[in-house]
Amino acid sequence: MTNQMISKVEGQELILERVFHAPRQLVFKAFSEAEHLKHWWGPRGWTLSACTVDFQEGGVWHYCMKCLDKNQGDFYGMESWGKAVYKEIVDGEKIVYVDFFSDAEGNELDTMPSAHVTTTFLEQDGQTKLISRSRYASADELKKVMEMGMEQGITETWDRLSEHLQAVQS
Repeated sequence: MTNQMISKVEGQELILERVFHAPRQLVFKAFSEAEHLKHWWGPRGWTLSACTVDFQEGGVWHYCMKCLDKNQGDFYGMESWGKAVYKEIVDGEKIVYVDFFSDAEGNELDTMPSAHVTTTFLEQDGQTKLISRSRYASADELKKVMEMGMEQGITETWDRLSEHLQAVQS
């Protein structure tokens, strides 16, 4: 990969940055349309077995990541449900949402940390610099998701996004 993700923790906030070789509007669409998300969301070996997107302020994105890679041992066959509630959308520029772990019905899991996420899309000479800022209720909650492997998962997810963007542009 030529563009690696930059990751840093500041208190209760995880900040991620990466440049993608694709126009800003395409990268934005990849985050806002189920037909794109199904191709890249989740770490390697995982697929979206369910994905519904109501992309508007107050709308909900509800999805299930399922591990299909037998080489991932105990994770094989595991499902992880998530839910995002969109708070602010600026077309092509910014998506703000609250991200929750959920169950299949969309009920938020109180036992797992949620995050207030701001994703910004910046045009850079025909490429897109993506900045994601995830704020947790406490540094301990952020530590909990980091210990679950979030950084590796996001790195693999964004690698898959890069591959998807290349594929749809060729």
